[in-house]
Amino acid sequence: MSKINENSTVTVNYTGKLEDGSVFDSSFNEGREPLVATLGQGQLIKGFEQGLLEMEVGDKKTVEIEAADAYGERNEGMIQEVPKERVPQEVEVGHVLQAETPMGMVNFNVLEIKEETVLLDANHPLAGKKLIFELEVVGIN
Repeated sequence: MSKINENSTVTVNYTGKLEDGSVFDSSFNEGREPLVATLGQGQLIKGFEQGLLEMEVGDKKTVEIEAADAYGERNEGMIQEVPKERVPQEVEVGHVLQAETPMGMVNFNVLEIKEETVLLDANHPLAGKKLIFELEVVGIN
């Protein structure tokens, strides 16, 4: 049987959890298919990809990925306060806004709405968090 290497194209079922056990993503959600990705192409977070190496079809494993090998540490410099008139009127805490920046499209999570300003966070929602993935390899090409 072949094992996954750094150039394999894999088909994987997965469930991603936080340390408190809450699920943030899963290929088992209704209407979803297993994930198909080619390793070494930057399609997967580093720790997820490393966790798949040497696995075979049918193998199941749980991997714990520190923030540095997932979405990185939180960067407080990515939080900014903007005038309220620069965001849609109906915006609420928890909404995600998109904006064109010199680096391309960026998502901003709305953290707080103040009287005159809105606090926006460009960090990935999973930045700074340890991630736990339950992996099941269903195919290797």
